[in-house]
Amino acid sequence: MQPPLHILAYVHSFEPGGVERVGLRLCDAWQSAGANVTVLLGRSDGAMRRDAPRLNYVRYPSGPFPTAWCETAWMILCLWRQVRSTPPDVIFCPGNSYTVVAVALRLLLGGRCPPVVAKVSNSLTRNDMIAPARLAYRLWLRLQGGLVTRWVSMAASMRTEIAAAMGAPEAEIAIIEDPALDEREGLRLARARDDRPCRPEAGRLFLSVGRLCPQKRFDLLIRAFTLAAAPGDRLVILGEGPGRPRLEALARRLGVGQRISLPGHRRDIAAWLAQADAFVLSSDYEGVPAVIIEAMAAGVPVVATNSSAAMEDLLDGGRLGRLVACGDTAALAQAMAEAGPAHSNVEAARAQAARFRVERAAPAYLKVLRAAASA
Repeated sequence: MQPPLHILAYVHSFEPGGVERVGLRLCDAWQSAGANVTVLLGRSDGAMRRDAPRLNYVRYPSGPFPTAWCETAWMILCLWRQVRSTPPDVIFCPGNSYTVVAVALRLLLGGRCPPVVAKVSNSLTRNDMIAPARLAYRLWLRLQGGLVTRWVSMAASMRTEIAAAMGAPEAEIAIIEDPALDEREGLRLARARDDRPCRPEAGRLFLSVGRLCPQKRFDLLIRAFTLAAAPGDRLVILGEGPGRPRLEALARRLGVGQRISLPGHRRDIAAWLAQADAFVLSSDYEGVPAVIIEAMAAGVPVVATNSSAAMEDLLDGGRLGRLVACGDTAALAQAMAEAGPAHSNVEAARAQAARFRVERAAPAYLKVLRAAASA
């Protein structure tokens, strides 16, 4: 009988993030399937800590010195120490922002480095960057392509983009739909929406979720809301991050500060989705956004920027949601103004969301991880 596959995954902390949440969800499923899973933490704080799955977490003490400001360098050091002390069969890199850690480890250890399987969690076409930065980014992606053992694309429509950027053969890029939900969560989101009480206040509730950072373009969303909102309409943005003061100041300057709420991070968004009249994603770039899948599972009408090669497929060419160009305030405002049940197919949206469940994804990932470990 073969020993259990030893998988080493790593995340910076329990700070809220779709990449981290999905990565821990997969680790939990692999452990339940009999794998030996270790999760390396840079630090142990963060809002997701309370609900994190019970896994074998390892954290190296940093003494009196905080590491949040140098978390990537700290993770490289910790991963190097962990691999040298307890070599795994395979390393799982949960998303784009973590690939630099895997690349550094390969350069440090050379042929002694375990194989690395990396998930591409965001679009690689970064049109938000200025030309020189975009060129440097493309060179960086090509370097990654030569050092990562196996890539995983979250959608078939992203595989060509990954192959071109990384210089990897398309046939060697696995396609595994991102496990944004499990079956229980999908049913709970749908039930919360179906059982929602009538909302007493007039006007529509627009909902968005994400870290308050430039990528998410909540400034664009606030401007679009200002153009689209009818009397009584409200906008709620769930999330936390360094952009809060700037966004609050923008809302006040545009005269909509009393109609826009930023309640911070929420572990469970089911109650918010149950009440929303439309879910809006305004990002410049994404991968396969888990929040869109959650909104579809609930049956909430979706308005989204075309921020990833996967968005057309995810929203079935616009049949399951309104797609607009990135950065186009007027187009986003128009789509928001027109959003509602008339532009929503709840049954089809929920069926689409059911594709993105951990019960389907975890076994497929295990197959890729085992193949990489035995190569």
